[in-house]
Order: sequence, then structure tokens, then C-alpha cells
Amino acid sequence: MPCTSLRPSPPQRSRIAGGGGCGWKAAAHAASCVAVPAEVARHHDHTAGAGQCCSAVVQAIEAPVDAVWAVVRRFDRPQAYKNFIRSCRLVDGDGGAVAVGSVREVRVVSGLPATSSRERLEILDDERRVLSFRVVGGEHRLSNYRSVTTVHETAATGGAVVVESYVVDVPAGNSADETRTFVDTIVRCNLQSLARTAQQLALAA
Repeated sequence: MPCTSLRPSPPQRSRIAGGGGCGWKAAAHAASCVAVPAEVARHHDHTAGAGQCCSAVVQAIEAPVDAVWAVVRRFDRPQAYKNFIRSCRLVDGDGGAVAVGSVREVRVVSGLPATSSRERLEILDDERRVLSFRVVGGEHRLSNYRSVTTVHETAATGGAVVVESYVVDVPAGNSADETRTFVDTIVRCNLQSLARTAQQLALAA
């Protein structure tokens, strides 16, 4: 499914200068954004080491926060909104149940510089609506990729805001800017698809 490439406004992405760190800070004055609680915001503070880059993308969604989180938290079904994923199966977990430490293997659609990815669930916090996973194997170029996704309620509109941040190694032959642009585009497409999926589920409820 095609996605619209949007250039995020400055408040939606910020890089912390000095020491190679970067992260997303709550955009108090940005439309449709809400302040992120400190205990949640800390998950979006990534330290990029030598040969790494990091960034974050924000998506406003006109659907109840619980409807959005219900889709995001399904570590075993990322293809529900990630259109670049063809299939997913759990390969390691607690009797097939999704829990921290579960490992999934995803197969991606043709046309991307990858065929599969093996990913371990590191955080699944239903109370604070935080999900994080780390890539631990597979056939792709995004080594040491770690992602954090949080879902927040917008009290003014009754909708939700999703923040997804990541840190990843810069592949040989590519620059940090090239890597960031590539990953940002994929994340943005995924979040736009998440918005459509959650809105449809909310309407059907």
C-alpha cells in the first residue's frame, strides 16, 4: 500500500547535540502533541555510539488511545499495520504467549534490501503503553536496530499520539543521514498505516 512521504516539523524530531546522543522531546507547543511523562520519555533517549544514528517520528491519530495501543502491542502481528512485513511467527517464547523475551521472525515484502528479521521483545508495558524490540538476527542491513514505540492520549481531541524512536548501526557504504532518511521513511509509512488501521477499528467498534 502506498504511503505519503511527509517531512516532519522540527518539534517532531530533535537530536541532542554532544556526546553522540539523540532523542525525542515532548513538543508542548506542537499541534496534537501531548507532554510525555518522564518515566516514558526516558525510553526515547538513545545514545548513538560510533557508526550509529538515531531518530524519532511522531504520528497523530484520530482514534481512542486504547484502540491504537491494541494494535501496537501485538508483537506477534506487526503485519496488521506494517505493510512491508509479509508474515510473522513467534520462534521463541513462553508457550506461544507474547512476553518480554519473546522472539519473532518476520519476512518482508520484495523490493526492500532485506528478506527477514529476527526480533526480541524487550519492553511490553500495558500501563504506560510502551513497546520496545531489538533486532537480533536475520538477512538485512540494519544491524543493532532497537526501536521504542509509545502511545499517548490527547485529552483535547480524544485521539492519540504515537512516538517511535530508534537507534541503528550505519551500514557500510552509507552515511548517517542516508540511513536516517531510509529508516524514517519506513517508520513514517508504518505509523500512517497504523493510523488508518486504528481509525477503521474504532469505527467498527
